[in-house]
Amino acid sequence: MIGIFLVTHGTLGEALIQCACHVLNRRPPAIAQLGVSSQDDPLDLLPLAHEMLGWVDQGQGVVVLTDIFGATPSNLASRLLEPGRIEGVAGVNLPMLLRVLTHRDKNLEALLQRAVSGGCDGVMRMR
Repeated sequence: MIGIFLVTHGTLGEALIQCACHVLNRRPPAIAQLGVSSQDDPLDLLPLAHEMLGWVDQGQGVVVLTDIFGATPSNLASRLLEPGRIEGVAGVNLPMLLRVLTHRDKNLEALLQRAVSGGCDGVMRMR
């Protein structure tokens, strides 16, 4: 199973996980989140982030999901990436997270494609 690690602003990651638990009616395994506040120094959080990656890494890779590309959580997440083993996607939303959670049995590259398509497909104008 591919692990999932969210690195987001504040409590967004935990809120997304709680919403996913509600939809799935259970807490998924091998998922963790690290909330970054405005007072945090990203370099100080790096050792904790590496430790948390170990919590979710079950040997088949980890997808790191972050919110805003170029912001502090994203910059921290980018320091964790190892191509082919730890991959990242920015722009996390609930549809993306649900897609990732329900397709974790795929290979890492396929899961990354599902993450991006899930995030994009979940955004639409309502009429």
